[in-house]
Amino acid sequence: MNLNELEKEKNFTSSLITALAISDEVPTRDEVKKKAKAFAEIAGYDGKLDSVIENAMIAVDTRMGEGVSLVNVEADHDEDWVFNRGNFSSTYSDAYDEHLKNDGWHPTMVQSLSNVSTRLLGHLQDPDSVGNSWDRRGLVIGSVQSGKTANYMGLIAKAADAGYKFIIVSAGVHNNLRKQTQERIDEGFVGRSSDPENRVDIGVGLKKDYPHPATLTNINDDFKKKTADQSGWKLNDFSKPIILVIKKNVHTLNALHKWLKEMNAQGNGRIADVPMLMIDDEADNASVNTNKEDVDPTKTNAWIRKILGLFDKSCYVGYTATPFANIFINPESYDQEVYDELFPRDFIYCLDAPTTYFGPEKVFLDEDRSEFITKPITDCEDYLPFSHKKDDEVADLPPSLYRAIDQFVVARAIRNLRGQKNKHCSMMVNVSRFVNIQKTVRDIISVYEIKLRQAVKANYAMPEEISIQNKYMRALKDAFLCEYSDCEFDWGDIKSALFGVFANLRLFVVNSKSDEPLDYKKYEKDGHGLTAIAIGGLSLSRGLTIEGLCMSYMYRNTKMYDTLMQMGRWFGYRPGFEDLCRVYLSQDSIDWYGHIAGASEELKQQITRMRQDGLSPKQFGLYVMSHPDRLLITARNKMRAGQQVTFKQNFSGRLLESYILPTDSRINEQNEELIARYWKDGFGGKELRPTGKGWIIEDIPVETIEGFITKFRPHSTFAERKAAAVSYLQAISEDAPRGDVLLVSVQKNGENTKNFRLGTQKRSSARRLESAWRTSKDRVASRNDEKLGLSEPQQAEAEKIALPKAPSDFHYRSVRKKPLLMIHVLGPVGEDKPDDRVPAFGISFPPGFYETEINVVANTVWVERMHGASFDSPEEEDDEE
Repeated sequence: MNLNELEKEKNFTSSLITALAISDEVPTRDEVKKKAKAFAEIAGYDGKLDSVIENAMIAVDTRMGEGVSLVNVEADHDEDWVFNRGNFSSTYSDAYDEHLKNDGWHPTMVQSLSNVSTRLLGHLQDPDSVGNSWDRRGLVIGSVQSGKTANYMGLIAKAADAGYKFIIVSAGVHNNLRKQTQERIDEGFVGRSSDPENRVDIGVGLKKDYPHPATLTNINDDFKKKTADQSGWKLNDFSKPIILVIKKNVHTLNALHKWLKEMNAQGNGRIADVPMLMIDDEADNASVNTNKEDVDPTKTNAWIRKILGLFDKSCYVGYTATPFANIFINPESYDQEVYDELFPRDFIYCLDAPTTYFGPEKVFLDEDRSEFITKPITDCEDYLPFSHKKDDEVADLPPSLYRAIDQFVVARAIRNLRGQKNKHCSMMVNVSRFVNIQKTVRDIISVYEIKLRQAVKANYAMPEEISIQNKYMRALKDAFLCEYSDCEFDWGDIKSALFGVFANLRLFVVNSKSDEPLDYKKYEKDGHGLTAIAIGGLSLSRGLTIEGLCMSYMYRNTKMYDTLMQMGRWFGYRPGFEDLCRVYLSQDSIDWYGHIAGASEELKQQITRMRQDGLSPKQFGLYVMSHPDRLLITARNKMRAGQQVTFKQNFSGRLLESYILPTDSRINEQNEELIARYWKDGFGGKELRPTGKGWIIEDIPVETIEGFITKFRPHSTFAERKAAAVSYLQAISEDAPRGDVLLVSVQKNGENTKNFRLGTQKRSSARRLESAWRTSKDRVASRNDEKLGLSEPQQAEAEKIALPKAPSDFHYRSVRKKPLLMIHVLGPVGEDKPDDRVPAFGISFPPGFYETEINVVANTVWVERMHGASFDSPEEEDDEE
């Protein structure tokens, strides 16, 4: 398909989606198919309809909520100024909405995005408001690869309409990310390509009489003071808004500050009558451990403060992909004045991800989906260990990586058969931070890719009895049978489509030294869908969008906890191929991702609860600061080996489970006897009520629950966390004097009420670590176990507060409104199982105790035991020579 045909397909799809939007109900596939055929006849469209129908189905099925915000209730600010002022145009925002529709967005989605942007604008200051000076500070929490760029571009368009004259977008620390952001800003706001060799109208600029904003950056060049000086421009010279897309480094920020001060500031050193908006994309981008001064966050954040300080009227909005934002958990990244200046004191806005988002919920939290999406890497240490050095020899790659490549080739073949030939399809390989190692990995993969290509060329049309003799063809068939045999095609279909996979397959090394950029647009211009295998480190993993990502292979040291969630490039939108996506990680990474994804989701749910309780961004920040997982994320920044540090911890709204368990049969038997004793006694003479999965005992004095937990023997490394749970129960006991107890039991798995033995809950993916047994993703209970024992009105209340999503354990926790002790007996499965029956417990604390904290004393040894972390030395920045 050539470029002209692609454009016709895109326009026809957009028109079809608009026509389908008239219906109030989501149409079925058959209805979309019927409408597409009828519409094609009317429009004279003679292209294939498979891809059109697929894209239309995804568009009409995508919905997005408006999110929720926390605001400073003490501030004198009227969020409704956007509706009450009424005298500003919608030129830029209307053009952006139209651009999105032309790009295939469903009108309902465009309207949802516009509504969210309007609400966000309401949190900013009215640029026409009376007063000599003002400032607003906020934070937007999204999800990795969920559309944050589209969101802040919508905000920029509306801010420009309202009268913001100077807009700065800080786009991370890498050139390729700044370039990608510049391209999107050009298309969605400037309306003209900033490529010096091809300055043509694009995107929103295709609209007649579009008022192009001015810019001093382009796709090749960051802000340069010399260029700005030579232009002789001043901010007030323009009637249209000015926008800059810059890297977040000291050199650029310093140059921008000098130009603003020299060319634009008045005698008092301030810039008046120029309302400015700064968007800090990837607000968390930079580790406090970096040894590169130019991107040291303490210094870059200080320069951002200086730039904001030049303006009498300024708004700063940070964007982050996690509620564990640096501004909350890493105050060491900021001098005190900078911290006070950049803290989101005015608002925190938590975005809802669209319904079609392929995110942590699907990849790590949904137990059924996670099992086939995530693939543990168990063989990499023998080939390319975590702790390798830049000069180490790499003789070969682990078999699991070759297997992932085979699966990627098969997945691409399936996508081609589904009519997605002109869509990009990518694989990410992230196994080293060193440039030399990345190049070596690329060379080895290249050799393998050539052999695959030759084998397919020689055998894809041959009879099966001949082609199966080739080991590379056997490997591809095995990949199909193991991973994709339940798709709509058989091996014969796949085999015949394999040759087409290699037509546009290319290998890229993506790092700060790359001479060949991963440029999807280049292939779009040629009318092709790129099939890319991208090998890289941090440049590849952070911020950069990898189009059509289908296969991910990442083997990196899990001590990078503060950036691990950001490295999740596998999140995003996978229209028509979500079932083909696979993520290869170490088991430690899978466990950590599962753990932190659950914690992040619960924190977002806490924002909704805090909004209802009328709390402020400052109180949310303090709550995150004392969140138990903050210690695990940031411990390597705060302590050296052996050093003890006292942390404040808050377990409100959290579930604490004994996920590190003993392998000692004697201890497990003692715990079973303890359960039987308390069960027999009814935890103090209370009545047991069946739940369908065991029993509930209600309104138990917390002293009785404390007594059980104190006597229960988890693994020794969990002793401190158990003590913290008891301390927190005591801390909230005045307001929560009673709790419930769940005896969780699967009847068919050995339940014996006469002997007071619980039926086991099978656990197949837990791991044995010396004398400990650690559950997968640090979870003991099954999802929604906290629903057990709740009344029908309580369940209905949980469903109501969770809308538009299904309720989670957090929502059940919220309506219970008291502590819950869950008692389990786990049944390990596999050769490495420590015992047939392993007792465990979990204690769930109700939300609402946001200011109730306890002190926990910890050192690196304790943290390392708790989460398998390594703190011997901070990891340097990626992409090193």
